[in-house]
Amino acid sequence: MASRAEDQAAINQTGWNSPSNWRWGVYRSRRDTRVWVSKQRKWAGWTLNFAHRAAWAWLAALLLPALLSPIVYLVATVNR
Repeated sequence: MASRAEDQAAINQTGWNSPSNWRWGVYRSRRDTRVWVSKQRKWAGWTLNFAHRAAWAWLAALLLPALLSPIVYLVATVNR
């Protein structure tokens, strides 16, 4: 009998293999428990599973420093 982890791993792999879960290179599968998954071309790296809220938190955490740095710089230089 397969364990729960093996069952979920099979569900994750089936979702990853399904073209309906990939749109414009963005992965979205509610049944897949992983937040980070390899891209369709595995050599290209990793992507987020945007069906999970944690993926949006990761996206914000990765983008906020890049978006806020110019604002902080401008505020710091204008107030001199």
